[in-house]
Amino acid sequence: MLYFLGQLGDSLTAFNVFRYITFRTAGAVVTALFFVFLFGPGMIKALRLKQGKGQPIREDGPAGHLLTKKGTPTMGGLMILSGAVFSTLLWSNLANGYVWVVLFVTVGFGAIGFYDDYLKVKRMSHQGFGSKQRLVLEALIGVIACYALSQLSGEPYSNSLLFPFVKGLALNLGYFFVLFGGFVIMAAGNSVNLTDGLDGLAIVPVMVAAACFALIAYLVGSVTFSEYLLLNYVPGTAELSVVCGALIGAGLGFLWFNAPPAQIFMGDTGSLALGGALGSIAVATKHEIVLAIIGGLFVLETVSVIVQVASFRLTGKRVFRMAPIHHHFEHLGWTESQVVIRFWIISFVLALIGLSSLKLR
Repeated sequence: MLYFLGQLGDSLTAFNVFRYITFRTAGAVVTALFFVFLFGPGMIKALRLKQGKGQPIREDGPAGHLLTKKGTPTMGGLMILSGAVFSTLLWSNLANGYVWVVLFVTVGFGAIGFYDDYLKVKRMSHQGFGSKQRLVLEALIGVIACYALSQLSGEPYSNSLLFPFVKGLALNLGYFFVLFGGFVIMAAGNSVNLTDGLDGLAIVPVMVAAACFALIAYLVGSVTFSEYLLLNYVPGTAELSVVCGALIGAGLGFLWFNAPPAQIFMGDTGSLALGGALGSIAVATKHEIVLAIIGGLFVLETVSVIVQVASFRLTGKRVFRMAPIHHHFEHLGWTESQVVIRFWIISFVLALIGLSSLKLR
């Protein structure tokens, strides 16, 4: 919205700043942050009154959770979603198709997560939205988004998978790209969802990934930088830096209230939405594989669940004391803060490795 003030720059030079993506990205961070600060306490109060007993706590989880987390309201993702969407609409170029596709995925996944959280709180059970129905809806949103992204990006990489660390290596997937991209978006949403199990555990790696993709989107969307770094040039994706900035600002605001002991949980409302947003941005910028590196922590959490389930079904034995893997380390005697901070460190290291792909070619 404010982007269009830049059109006044021809007559009033002060308005030129609204043309700069870097300025608007910074504005999106600050706006989303203060939006959550301003409306967050009211949202928490309202959700606590509506939910009563709060989010159901797993009885098979670490014993301390039943004491420290019981009664904490969920659906805190509403704070993140509202702040990020408001800030994005305020600061981004609304004529940019990539912005609308990412918002479509973010809000769509958030709605699925909200319904899941609603059912869990209503039933006071971990059985929310049926997993098959949920996955079908996620896949549908992902496929629609990827078809739109393939139309927006155009040739020569509209349906291609690009490989990091290797100059010009691309695999044309043809019509399968839409299915592949839909899978990436769906997998990203659910992997962040699995990671969201401890106070602050998921939101910081999400912000780290969003910061990385703010840079990637800016570079990939620039003719000059993409040519210098030997990156694929995807016109228009630089605007996604503003969306990433809004996610970072809203995430920082949420972390203020989610820091241990959490006043509110993110819930599926936030985790699915944030993961879906990262997945769609990765597909738009043609950095799907880099997302798997930068978001390696989310991949690790997901793999731990897959290994645990597969091992138990095939052998009747468990590989980990509890899955996802962050609970395994709790059972080994790590405190919650140790698990969270050490996992944050891992996410920072993986982010640096992922970003190195921009130069090492």
